Amino acid sequence: MGIVSLYLILHFWLGTVGGTCSQFSTLSCNDCLQQGPSCAWCTQQNFTDFYSVEERCDTLEALSLKGCPSEFVEFPITSVNVLKDQGLGKRAGHANVSYINPQKMRLQLRPGNQVTFQIQVQQPEDHPVDIYYLMDLSASMLDDLQMIKSLGSKLSKEMASLTSKFRLGFGSFVEKPVLPFIKITPEDLANPCRSVDHDCLPTFGYRHLLSLTSSMDKFNEIISRQKVSGNIENPECGFDAIMQAAVCGDRIGWRNDSMKLLVFASDGDSHFGMDSKMSGIVVPNDGECHLDGNNEYSMSTQLEYPSVGQLMEKLVENNILLIFAVTKNQKQNYENYASLIPGATVGVLASDSRNILELIMTSYKELRSEIDLEVLGDTEGLQMSFTALCQDGTVTPGHKTCSNLKAGDVSFNVTLELKSCLAGPVRFSLRPVGFQDSLEMELNSQCECECHHTPQVNSSICSQGQGSLQCGECVCQPGFTGPKCECTEGRDQVSDCRAREGAEVCSGQGECFCGQCVCLPSCFGRVYGPYCECDDFSCVRFRGELCGGHGDCACGECECHTGWTGEFCNCSQSNSSCVSADGSICSGRGRCVCGHCECIVPGASGTHCERCPTCTDSCSFHRSCVECFLREKEPWDECVFKCSSLHTTVSNSTDFEESRAVLCILQSEDSCLLSFNLVDGDHSSIIYNPKLHDCPEPPNAPLIALGVCMSVLVIGISLLVFWKFLVSLHDRKEVAKFEAERAKAKWQSGTNPLFRSSTSTFKNVAYKSRGPQKSDISLGY
Repeated sequence: MGIVSLYLILHFWLGTVGGTCSQFSTLSCNDCLQQGPSCAWCTQQNFTDFYSVEERCDTLEALSLKGCPSEFVEFPITSVNVLKDQGLGKRAGHANVSYINPQKMRLQLRPGNQVTFQIQVQQPEDHPVDIYYLMDLSASMLDDLQMIKSLGSKLSKEMASLTSKFRLGFGSFVEKPVLPFIKITPEDLANPCRSVDHDCLPTFGYRHLLSLTSSMDKFNEIISRQKVSGNIENPECGFDAIMQAAVCGDRIGWRNDSMKLLVFASDGDSHFGMDSKMSGIVVPNDGECHLDGNNEYSMSTQLEYPSVGQLMEKLVENNILLIFAVTKNQKQNYENYASLIPGATVGVLASDSRNILELIMTSYKELRSEIDLEVLGDTEGLQMSFTALCQDGTVTPGHKTCSNLKAGDVSFNVTLELKSCLAGPVRFSLRPVGFQDSLEMELNSQCECECHHTPQVNSSICSQGQGSLQCGECVCQPGFTGPKCECTEGRDQVSDCRAREGAEVCSGQGECFCGQCVCLPSCFGRVYGPYCECDDFSCVRFRGELCGGHGDCACGECECHTGWTGEFCNCSQSNSSCVSADGSICSGRGRCVCGHCECIVPGASGTHCERCPTCTDSCSFHRSCVECFLREKEPWDECVFKCSSLHTTVSNSTDFEESRAVLCILQSEDSCLLSFNLVDGDHSSIIYNPKLHDCPEPPNAPLIALGVCMSVLVIGISLLVFWKFLVSLHDRKEVAKFEAERAKAKWQSGTNPLFRSSTSTFKNVAYKSRGPQKSDISLGY
């Protein structure tokens, strides 16, 4: 137990200086290097006598603090070695002129590390140019053939101002001479244009007619001898022709140091991929040169059309720039193809090719005014980023292209980062599109320690040959274990590492060495104990902090620091945090519990109970207690109970500390002035010298009663007089009105207006006489 106990003590102390690399389980130097770019391994033999094996792996600073000498530290450093640097262009001073600098590099890179270097590219003034004109000679291109008969002379004249090393070549294509692309009757085979009364050549696939030459007369002569051919459908075998022109470099005559331009002129689409299966051709295109003795594509009827991917691969491999000169109706198709081929451009060709010279010159100038880096080779597992430093001074991160260039230099910053270890050296290159020169790079990942290459087999340090010494540690033979291979494996030793029968070995947090537990390090904290049953990170947390941030975790239990208590160590024993701005505890409205105020006055709130919309000040808070003692009618015991509930004591003494006392002057419920001196303590208050003065005198009851009676009598008499006045006024107005009406009355003297005659006259309406007679009956009474 002595070794393990000493190990635990040192592990506890060194846990404070351990780096991030020591948080992971690493059993070898190689594993350590793969943990991160800052990890190092200590190869000193006695370094782990009292530590666990994993602690050999740490940061440089942590290993230095643990006492590992620098000469025993295994820490590979990222390196960049330039193997070839002969300068740029004419300044190089070498026979072989280069337009990219440097030309060869070797990188040693650790996973997770980054390295940045700069390359320069020169746009030469007089760069050799090879243009191979590849033309569709189907019948629809008859007028185009007539238009380009003098193309060689015109193109040579235009290019003379740009380069003195210009060459031009020519090739043509139509279609695979098999069904269903052509008619196979003897007459149609001899003359595919028979149906339109025109004499055509038999259908062919691809013909190389003129190798690259500086003689424009030869080019014009070849053009003048050409005739069109024919096929059934619109798409042609243009991709067959492009493939052969790209891979048959010796026959075409491409120069290694030239800008290689392949001009593809057609008014139709091109077959690709598996289109030839409809003619029974199922053998994939092999990407090889198949020109026979007559410079014709001999495998046209046996190999499939190449795919766009195959074309891209061969064009990039042979550094050929493709210019699609196609009619307007085919522009979209070829723009789709060009988007997949580096350096390819598309120009709209007139129906009779009258603008072919302008199109070639425009495309050439565009290509010459731009430098675009391309990456060739296997870069899987490697992250690359570029920053372009162009001639106009602009710095464009994330770009590897400079445009609108003139002759001169441009630079690119290249950043490489290795994500993981590589199985072996990786080789790739960086090359400007259209240039022959490239930067060749070799990348090696630094994932192996040098000490692994020189082990001491059967070392005496490892228990007299029971293991090999590698990188400062023993790699034990089968059947042995322990830091020095001093232990033999056996179940009896494992049982000593269990806290009780049936429990996990070393509580599942350590390894059993010679019957003793050696606890494994954890990224969360320290693991310790005879059976690794304890740790310092499994205690309760308060607000995300272990033991509230005021205690230490000891084997799952919080041990609070001085001045703190509680299960979470979050309860402060000091009242300093409860003192309010006026110096009182919790503003006199609460009590201090665990360093926080608990308000006891209804309506009080705030950190120090300082907010209380319904509360009064401290003087008013104690008014009821003082008034109770100053009223003689209330019992003494009741007043004592009322004051004790307010934590208040009343004293008639005049002896008090004037510096702490507050003079309170209030108005009592009976309008008297109430005065007393108040001294506030931490938990209670004391009232000294309470007085009641300036009370108002009681009212004179008899005088008030007499005044009320007299007032009622006077008001009653006044109301009677006023009512009598109103009645008299009303009677006088009625009498005056009667007198006025009587004065206006006038009576007739001959007739009594009250007399009514006693005679009544009736008419018999049923009586009818013969003449105009009338019978009247008068009744008199």
